[in-house]
Amino acid sequence: MGRAGGRQPAGNLSGGRVWDAADVTMRLRVAAALVGLLALAGCATATEVGADAGAAAGVVAGAAAGDAQYADLAPAAATSGLPTVTVAELPPEGIETLELIAAGGPFPYDKDGATFGNREGLLPPQPSGFYAEYTVITPGEDDRGARRIVGGDDGSRFYTADHYASFREVVSG
Repeated sequence: MGRAGGRQPAGNLSGGRVWDAADVTMRLRVAAALVGLLALAGCATATEVGADAGAAAGVVAGAAAGDAQYADLAPAAATSGLPTVTVAELPPEGIETLELIAAGGPFPYDKDGATFGNREGLLPPQPSGFYAEYTVITPGEDDRGARRIVGGDDGSRFYTADHYASFREVVSG
């Protein structure tokens, strides 16, 4: 049964408080923005680029728009032969899930990080335990929904929007 306002619980993340999907999504976006700002602040200053503060702001804005921002979320090139999707082409919740994977959590569902068995045989064959599954929150769903990121121990990432009926390999750009 949902909380007031029709919002459904997404999971119990801490202290007995049940967070709904909107809470989790908002907190993930804020966390991602803060991490991005901290990373950019350490990467480009006016003196480092040899320009004034206005030019430095342009460098920061350009970096935020580029594919390089996703280099730590997925490999640069596909290796599986499956169709591909870039990180930027994923739904925003998919990018948030990749950011959580890169950060090691916390994840909104207990099942996130569990072994994915590849019973469908659609991903490249690997030993048991090689793949893990993660929920991509679907706004409006009152359960985990059908969208997932499956990650390999080698850093490979795969996206499914149809609960494992098909996959696309995720590449950084």
